[in-house]
Amino acid sequence: MAASEAPENHKMETATATTASSSTTSDLNFSVRRRSTTVTDSPSTEMMESEDLKNNGKECDKVKNENRSDIKFYYRPSAPAHRGVRESPLSSDAIFKQSHAGLFNLCIVVLVAVNSRLIIENIIKYGWLINSGFWFSSKSLRDWPLFMCCLSLPAFPFAAYLVEKLAYHNYLPQLVVVFLHIIITTGSLLYPVSVILRCDSALLSGVTLMLFSCIVWLKLVSYAHTNYDMRAISKSIDREDVPSISPYVGNPHDTNFKSLVYFMVAPTLCYQSSYPRTEFVRKGWVVRQFIKLIIFTGFMGFIIEQYINPIIQNSQHPLKGNLLYATERILKLSVPNLYVWLCMFYCFFHLWLNILAELLRFGDREFYKDWWNARNVEEVRTHILENAFFLIYR
Repeated sequence: MAASEAPENHKMETATATTASSSTTSDLNFSVRRRSTTVTDSPSTEMMESEDLKNNGKECDKVKNENRSDIKFYYRPSAPAHRGVRESPLSSDAIFKQSHAGLFNLCIVVLVAVNSRLIIENIIKYGWLINSGFWFSSKSLRDWPLFMCCLSLPAFPFAAYLVEKLAYHNYLPQLVVVFLHIIITTGSLLYPVSVILRCDSALLSGVTLMLFSCIVWLKLVSYAHTNYDMRAISKSIDREDVPSISPYVGNPHDTNFKSLVYFMVAPTLCYQSSYPRTEFVRKGWVVRQFIKLIIFTGFMGFIIEQYINPIIQNSQHPLKGNLLYATERILKLSVPNLYVWLCMFYCFFHLWLNILAELLRFGDREFYKDWWNARNVEEVRTHILENAFFLIYR
């Protein structure tokens, strides 16, 4: 029995020596300390745990991850800190290969601090200059002609639908259909203009009406063009002469009033018989975006009233004053105009269109491209043209 225990003791001593040598080698660069949580001296408990870990792979991985989190590594003083050739973070070879999120946050903090100081200084020096009469007059709430004109704008899409319905049943020739669409689209733009010119309305009421009329005009143009093309494709299908690149193969042309109604309220200028839709409406998200819309719209009005209007009112006529003085006025207006333009872009193209798309479950929400990534004037011009064509022909 003593002879049988001798080889086992020899094997245990060999394993212990091997473990000690391996730990000594690993300690050349790092020292390892394991934080002990629970110590189990019972061999039966260890055997039961090993059996459970073998039967359940997920629990085994979990225990391994916990053991790894309990291990801390410490650099030894003799470990080399310089192990290769590296560039400084701000060098020309490495500056564009890393993230600049911290520098961007610093710029935002500086921008907010500087502009807040300028706003406080302007209010202390000139006082509160916001005048509600610039936006609303005493006739704003009683401006019934503009309000009735806005309510009558849906008559033009309905007329365009009747024209397409007659064209679908081949009651009207092609030239007559085109001529009627020209009359309808032109009338949708000239009718509000004539009402605004005849009525002494406030600025906000007139701008709102013209915005709605321009949107209706653009939508009617897209509706006429799309239906014209779909009629041509339907005729090609009847003649079995359809181009292979056509996306409407298998979808015959048909006029649907529900599609037109959804198109007139959807945040798009491109007519389709169907659109990608989301599954549900995120009500909390809509409330947050609407709060942002109110805040940024108020900030835009504050800049216009507190900075832009006083500069324009205190300026001379451009043709009567000095050229140097006119240049100084233009440069003084450039910064608040830039802020107003950015707020307008964010409020309309991002907040308002996304709110409308969420309420209507409109899926395609790429309303603009990343024009801010342009690196020169040529790319700015290219981005503007791409955004215009993308908005109309996407």
